[in-house]
Amino acid sequence: MVRNPFSISFGKKPYQYIERNMVMSEILDELQSDVIQSQCFMLTGVRGSGKTVTMTAIENQLREDDDWIVIGLNAERDMLQGLTAKLYDTKKYLKDFFEANINLSAFGIGTAIQNAAPVADIESALEIILKEIKKKNKRLLVTVDEVYNSEYVRQFASAFQILIRQDLPIFLIMAGLYENIHTLEDEKNLTFLYRAPKFDMEPLSLPAIKRSYMKILDISEDMANDMARLTKGYPFAYQALGKLVWESSGHVLDDEVLFGLDVLLEEYVYNKIWDEMSEKDRWYASFIAQKETLKVSELLEMSGQKKNEFSQYRARLDHKGIIDISKRGYVSLKLPRFAEYVKNHYIP
Repeated sequence: MVRNPFSISFGKKPYQYIERNMVMSEILDELQSDVIQSQCFMLTGVRGSGKTVTMTAIENQLREDDDWIVIGLNAERDMLQGLTAKLYDTKKYLKDFFEANINLSAFGIGTAIQNAAPVADIESALEIILKEIKKKNKRLLVTVDEVYNSEYVRQFASAFQILIRQDLPIFLIMAGLYENIHTLEDEKNLTFLYRAPKFDMEPLSLPAIKRSYMKILDISEDMANDMARLTKGYPFAYQALGKLVWESSGHVLDDEVLFGLDVLLEEYVYNKIWDEMSEKDRWYASFIAQKETLKVSELLEMSGQKKNEFSQYRARLDHKGIIDISKRGYVSLKLPRFAEYVKNHYIP
C-alpha cells in the first residue's frame, strides 16, 4: 500500500509540503549576506499556519552549509545554559573552532580543565565561544519555537542584544503566536524586538494547492479547485483535506470527508483557538459566522455596538489570524469551516 503523502503531525515537515518561498528566501538572503542588517527574525501566525515547518526548512538548509552552526532551544528551559551546553557538547565544534580552553564546570558543563579557571558567568562563557566561532568566519543560528514571555526567554533576549552589539555572529529566529510575540516586545528592556523583521504566515497560494492536489490525488481540475478553495490556504487544512481524500474510496470530496475535516480541525486546532478567545471575541465571531462576508455596518447593527467599541476586538481577531479585514468595510472568518465550528460551539 502506498503511503499517504499528507500528514497532520505538527512541527515535522510533511512529505508533501508547499514551501513559503518568499519568506524563506528573504530570511536566508539576509542571514547569508556579507552586510548584516538584521540578526533577529520573528515568525508569527495562528496555530497550524506553518511557522514551525518554515523555521525547520530554514534550519535544514543552513545545516548543509559548513559556514553555519544551527541550534534549536527550548523556551521552557534555561536558554543561555542550554545554548552553551549544546555548543560545548558538540565534538565537531570543539575540534574545529576552539583554540582556547574553556572551563564550564561551574555550570555542570563538561569537566574541570587543569590550569584553566572556571568561567563564573554563563554570558561570559557564551561570549568566549562566539569569539572563537567568529575567528573561523562561522555563524551561529539559534531557533526557538513556541516562544512566549517567560523569564528564560527574557534573559536570553537581553543577552542576545548585548552579543549583537559586540558584533558577534549570532542570529535568532523565534516562532510563536502573535499575542505571545507582542507581549514579549512590550517588555521595557526588549524594545529592540520591535525592529526585528516579522513574517506573518499568510495563507498558502490557492493555485499551488490546486496543482498539488491534481498531481498527487490524480483528480479533475474542478475538484482540485473546490478543495483548494475549501482550505482557504490554511496549511493544516491543506494537509488534513488531502489526507482524507487520499484515504477515501475513489478520492472523492463528499459529506463524509467534510465531516472528517471538521473533526480534525476541531480536535487539532480549533478547540485550542476557541479556548484562547475571550467571551467578547466569541460573541463577535458568532455574528461574523452568519455570512460568508459581512459588512461592518451590518455587524454593528446586528450586535448593537458602536464602531469604536468593535475596533479593538477587530484588531485582536485580526492579529490572532481568525478574521479577514483586507476588504475595506467588510469582515469575514479567515479559517476554513470555522463558521461551522462557531455555530456549533457558541452558547450565548
